[in-house]
Amino acid sequence: MKEPVRGNSGFWNSFRQGGVPSAIASMIGAPTAQQMAFLRSLMRENRRPEALRTPLAELDAVVFDLETTGFAPQHGDEILSFGAVRVVGGEVKEEEQFYTLVKPKKHIPDHITELTGITTEMTQDAPPLLEGLHDFMSFVGGRVLVAHASAHDKSFLNAALWKTSKVRLSHRVIDTMMLARWLEPQRSGYGLDELLYSRGIPIEGRHHALEDAMMTARLWGCYLDDISRMDVITLSDLYSHLSHA
Repeated sequence: MKEPVRGNSGFWNSFRQGGVPSAIASMIGAPTAQQMAFLRSLMRENRRPEALRTPLAELDAVVFDLETTGFAPQHGDEILSFGAVRVVGGEVKEEEQFYTLVKPKKHIPDHITELTGITTEMTQDAPPLLEGLHDFMSFVGGRVLVAHASAHDKSFLNAALWKTSKVRLSHRVIDTMMLARWLEPQRSGYGLDELLYSRGIPIEGRHHALEDAMMTARLWGCYLDDISRMDVITLSDLYSHLSHA
């Protein structure tokens, strides 16, 4: 997608570089300007090559999940909640977790409420998208992201980052569904419930962003145990094997 054309190229050049002119900042509000600048700076500084050399047993990552109003951010579907937990190697740091609802601009469809338990009324006092996104990315920092069937979550994160700050997600992402396809190619299905069940991980609170992130984190730990018995040591090794799977 091309960046929108703006008459004030000086402003947009500064905006692209991570800064917001003081006059504009005062007009849109200092907290908002700071949140935008933070997101832009984080995306610019990410993807450091040293992360690729990190042993998987020591990898500092954030497992996350989103709940959304649908499956098509390009057609107006929105993020409803962020859930995340930090993992180091295969250890789930349950005390380091993140969750927030986000206030959507439209009414939440009934079938989404039935699935997630999130009602429009529950989000009335929730933070707006930029604030929720800022707080989530502050929790993530520069860590590698892990998600199940990550294409969905990445598409919504990219749409939200572009809408709020005109940047794209630059974090490295590991998809536990791709790991399952590589490690267990004989399977007939790779849905989260099926994979959790196969590893003896209790299924509780499905379609709640934090609960799903917690369960996916435990699944990630199981896969790291499998990978530790293979000649796959670093994040670079893992990406190399997945690219040939």
